[in-house]
This record gives sequence, C-alpha cells and structure tokens, in this order.
Amino acid sequence: MRDSNVNPAPLDASEERRRQILRAAVACFARRGFHQTTMHDISAEAEISVGLIYRYFENKDAVISMIAMEHLAGMRAMLEEAKRAPSLFEALKIVFTCHCEEQPAHVQASFVTDLYAEAARNEHVRALVRDVTEFFIGSLTELIASSEEAKSGAASLPARLAAELIVDSAHGMMMRAIVDSATLTSAQIQERQLAILRSLWPLLFTRATSGARVAQVQP
Repeated sequence: MRDSNVNPAPLDASEERRRQILRAAVACFARRGFHQTTMHDISAEAEISVGLIYRYFENKDAVISMIAMEHLAGMRAMLEEAKRAPSLFEALKIVFTCHCEEQPAHVQASFVTDLYAEAARNEHVRALVRDVTEFFIGSLTELIASSEEAKSGAASLPARLAAELIVDSAHGMMMRAIVDSATLTSAQIQERQLAILRSLWPLLFTRATSGARVAQVQP
C-alpha cells in the first residue's frame, strides 16, 4: 500500500523486470501451487525467457523469499498507515481490509494459503512465514498497547492476545475470500470483514461492568 499523496519514484528497467517476474510467480503459485509450478511456468506467465528469469533469481526458493520480503514491506506500509489512524477502530479497519499487493485479492489469498501449506513441509518457507507472522503480531501488539483503550484500562484482553486473535481472524477471512470471490464483489467481502470487526470489538476492547451490556461500536 502506498500513500496516495506521494508519487513513487519511477522504477528502472531492471526493477520493473524483477517485479514483472514476481507478479507472474504469485499468479502461478496461486493457480498451481509451489510444487507444481516450474520456472518455465513463471517465464510463460511473465512472457519472458527462462534464461532471463535466472539472471534475477537463482531458483524457485529465491523467488519465494523475495515475494515474502515484498509482502513484509507491504505489511510495514499498511501498519504505518494504521498508526496514523485517528482511533484504534479505524486502525484495525485498515488492518482488516487492506490488500498490500498489486494482485487481485483472491490471487493473493490463494498464494498466502499455499505459502502456509508449504511451510508445513519446507523449513525455509516455515522460517519466512514465522518471521512475517511474528512481525505482524508484534507490530499490532504495539499498536494496541499504545491505544487510548489500553491506556484507559478499557481493553478486556492483554494486547498480545488481542493481536493474535485479530491476526488469526484476518488470515481466516482471507482464506474464506478465496471461495467467495466468484460470487461476492471485493466491496461485499470487505463489508463482511468490517462486520466481523464490529462484532469482535466489544469482546476485545470493552471491559464489561456488572449488570451492564457491552455497547456495539458505531463507526
């Protein structure tokens, strides 16, 4: 995600080619999975020669590593935007509905799902996924801990536990979006994500008092 008020610097030809290869790889991995995808598949998707791809990436693991780094960079940008939000609810709204990558949402979701499956059998990928997930949870923990809700004692759960529940919910909704992408628009999927956030909010960030009902958030 990029700040709409900032014009990004133009990419040189080498960087643009690298991004072209990465976009093609994400599409192939989402469609065929890591094991079934070959460098020839990626070259066909990118419409460039296999030899040219090897000038940028030594092997398929190197492609996966770079995609993970790109995903982490996008996550950092998204979290920086969330930190600037006027309230914790607005910050979490960004977290729940933001898509960092340039690929269509269902393609990215399919790729991330396969990434987790690959982590079960590939130690290199498992380390990448673990690092990205820990960064996400840790950053969200800091965001929650510095919020007015935490400072006022209104939060009903420790910041770390709340962050873990939010991240796991976000991952689950992303996977659910894969099967719904054929019948729901992106706007409809995002609205469902916001409805879930509204339902989670009083459980995570409103400390109930004796005999009182927890108020629902009205953003």
